[in-house]
Amino acid sequence: MARVDPAVAAARTAVRAALSGLGPDDLVLVACSGGADSLALAAAVAFEARRVGRSVRSRGHAVRAGAVIVDHGLQAGSADVAARAAAQCRALGLDPVLVRRPDRPDGPDSAGPEAAARAMRYGGFEETAAETGARRVLLGHTLDDQAEQVLLGLARGAGARSLAGMPRERGIFARPFLGLRRAQTEAVCAASGLDFWTDPTNLLPTTGPDGGPAGPGGGPDRPGGFTPLRSQVRGRVLPVLEATLGPGVAEALARTADQARDDADLLDSLAADLLARAGTAAQDPAAPDGPAGQGDAAEQDGAAPEPGERALDVGVLAAAHPALRRRALRLAALAAGCRPTDTTTRHVDALDAFVVSWSGQGPAGLPGGARARRACGRLFLRAAPTGTSDGWTGVRPPTTTQE
Repeated sequence: MARVDPAVAAARTAVRAALSGLGPDDLVLVACSGGADSLALAAAVAFEARRVGRSVRSRGHAVRAGAVIVDHGLQAGSADVAARAAAQCRALGLDPVLVRRPDRPDGPDSAGPEAAARAMRYGGFEETAAETGARRVLLGHTLDDQAEQVLLGLARGAGARSLAGMPRERGIFARPFLGLRRAQTEAVCAASGLDFWTDPTNLLPTTGPDGGPAGPGGGPDRPGGFTPLRSQVRGRVLPVLEATLGPGVAEALARTADQARDDADLLDSLAADLLARAGTAAQDPAAPDGPAGQGDAAEQDGAAPEPGERALDVGVLAAAHPALRRRALRLAALAAGCRPTDTTTRHVDALDAFVVSWSGQGPAGLPGGARARRACGRLFLRAAPTGTSDGWTGVRPPTTTQE
């Protein structure tokens, strides 16, 4: 019996677990960019899709396996890269293999090019899954990606949820390779005869404006002189940490993400319940005006919600543990349409001050154009223009930050 390459075996084992819940003839799609991670995932899925649930007692069953490639059109030659990725997926036996070229939004994107590309990519995946009836979309993120995500979350100072990194599963999406290193996916491609593409934005520029070594942020050999922050973490920060602290930093960061996610899931669930209670109490006309009591007499003007606002009872929030209250306030901001990556400790501090250190301060601005104010023992949040205001009792914990 031919010996299977260790990296190939590890990739197949990871995919086997991700496919285990699928039934006969269910469709799974690989989100493929043509890079090493997603091509290795495509190869493992093509192999394992024929034998889902196979064991010593069962012959298993087949599921349908296809691929979706989203061409952002943001780089020269992107159509050729997409076509090459599609051809290799078809050669592996995946079917259907679909290339999507979503329309770019008009006007500038305030979230930046990375967030805009990500939104286009995930929108393309979700639309394709809906069109084809796919039960699951598999993403090729690796342990290295997870370590980078944790470092970015730590730098933002956005709390335990941001340290939780990317979830292994969220809705239709799953990430089988979060336990594999990037070097392993490259080894899978080499063993499988796959020619992977390296995104130039994942590489650091080699020259600076004066022709010398490039400094932080990129050089002239990067289009527009722009180097994505994640690429700088990958090429500069992690190597320094490994050299200073020794090997195993990426693995330790990934373990931190797993531990933080369990904690964050529990705390977010409790915070969502607190938020729901505060929203319900704010609708009760007989409820007291919160801990400020008589001091709220000056708040009578503007006590009714304005269009697009939702109210939270200050008394319910103030009675909660500070850690839980602050987490609930952050969830309230997210429900009002604030981006998770933009909602920082500074914004949560401003909301918390309305609850526990009220001194008549005026409205506070929040990311995306959302706003908060206090009146008559209630905290009012106005939804961001890009957000939705569906009512606070329906707010549930987020399961991801930035993927």
